[in-house]
Amino acid sequence: MRSLAIGVLVVGCGGGSEAPDTASGPEAGASGGASAPSDPGAASQGISAKTLAVVILSGNALSEAIGQAYAKAHGVPAENIVRIELPHDADLVSQADFERARAALDRQLPRSVQATVLAFSKPSRVVGNCAVSITSAMAMGYRASLCGGCSKTEASPYFDSASQRPNEDFGLRPSMMLWSQDLEGALALIERGRASRETATQGQGWLLRTPDAARSVRWPDMLAAQKAWSAWPGLTLNLLDLRATPDQAWIEAQQQVVFYFTGRVTVPKLDTNQFLPGAVADHLTSFAGLLPDANGQMPATAWLKAGATGSYGTVEEPCNYTEKFPSPQVLMKHYLRGETLIEAYWKSVKWPGQGLFLGDPLASPWLQAQRRGS
Repeated sequence: MRSLAIGVLVVGCGGGSEAPDTASGPEAGASGGASAPSDPGAASQGISAKTLAVVILSGNALSEAIGQAYAKAHGVPAENIVRIELPHDADLVSQADFERARAALDRQLPRSVQATVLAFSKPSRVVGNCAVSITSAMAMGYRASLCGGCSKTEASPYFDSASQRPNEDFGLRPSMMLWSQDLEGALALIERGRASRETATQGQGWLLRTPDAARSVRWPDMLAAQKAWSAWPGLTLNLLDLRATPDQAWIEAQQQVVFYFTGRVTVPKLDTNQFLPGAVADHLTSFAGLLPDANGQMPATAWLKAGATGSYGTVEEPCNYTEKFPSPQVLMKHYLRGETLIEAYWKSVKWPGQGLFLGDPLASPWLQAQRRGS
């Protein structure tokens, strides 16, 4: 591997556990300019059912059923249910087809809408000169500055911000895909999101450093998260340095999991753990968002199948820039203050263009606790 003049090693995570050649990049483990953790503060008054649009694929019966179920479960107004024309038989869509659909969507959306949930699982990425996830393309439009393999990509002004109305503040509507292969799975995911808003969460967070050094570059950020939030009422944060145990560098048979962040090609024993409603989990690797098969790695959708409510993965080789992946400390900062999943997850990624956001955007496990002033 080659080290560049910047003196920092940034590696690709493609293929197996061996990292390919390096590229220039940020300081390993840095939060990408995130502000220092502070008290999460008062409950969020941000994105809600009234300011969220449900996007359905025209003529797709499964998308229609999922979108209607979501709107009913969360009380999304009928005027916020919109339909667009996109090919729904492939995982990628061309830039031209996407831009026509997004322009039609913008014409339909009420001005009050600040975010969108995509009630479909295909397509999941937009391809022009490079690949942008469909959630980031919906939020920011398709442009080459958002993607390009190991290049530094465009920063999001929404990153770690206090904004409660991102479309008005930044011209950006964060988007999340309500991914499921069938209606049953979608209904289960929607129910987890709905249930998360009804009771205060008391759970376990797991922050893992694995023997895979290239995929464990978030470790300094995990240390900062543990220091900042380990005393938070009802939350137990477990910080595990598992470099010495390569055959057991994961958790299994754990209860009440609400956070699980790691870095591996695949994560064993997911289905032995019990995830609470609203749980967020992801693994830093190159192709977790390249659906459906993640180029032989574990797709981010495996977390949803195991019971998590939100996950994240990149749709093309990003190299291990920490800015391209969720910052656990920033995510917790916003989630603990009662912000929704879509707000906390989007605010935790500084360079989101290649990242696919998955889950129920209105999940909010600490909403009730913050409303009670705890």
